[in-house]
This record gives sequence, C-alpha cells and structure tokens, in this order.
Amino acid sequence: MARNAKPHVVATFHTTTAALAMQDAGKRAGLRGRLAPIPRQLSAGCGFAWREPADNEAALRAAIEHAGIEVEALVALDL
Repeated sequence: MARNAKPHVVATFHTTTAALAMQDAGKRAGLRGRLAPIPRQLSAGCGFAWREPADNEAALRAAIEHAGIEVEALVALDL
C-alpha cells in the first residue's frame, strides 16, 4: 500500500473508447478524479481506469449514468 493512501472509487472499462468518454464526462461534470493506468490490484479490458476520491462517489456515478458510459466495475481502493 502506498504511503498516505486515501480512499478512492476506481471505475474500470472494457474499452479505451469508454475510458476516454469517461475522461470527457468527468471534465464536463467537474469531477476531481482523473484517467490513469489501472491500479495493479485490478485488471480491466483496456488498461485505463478513472480514479475519483471516495467522498465524491455519488457525483461519479451520476456522471457515468448521465453520459451512458459502460463501466466494467466500480471498486473501492486506498490509493
């Protein structure tokens, strides 16, 4: 575990297209997270994940739903 790890919600995707759509949706929604390589604790189809602070999970879920993005999984991790 990383030093000073903080709780995050990580969204993984089957495709790079979905990951890039999440990046656009995240910017439009004003999310605090970012697109990043998938954490080594997980695996996903495209290798990218959206990392959002856990206290902002509701906004993340709303952005995903509003944009109609297909998410492989939403996982809570300390990163």
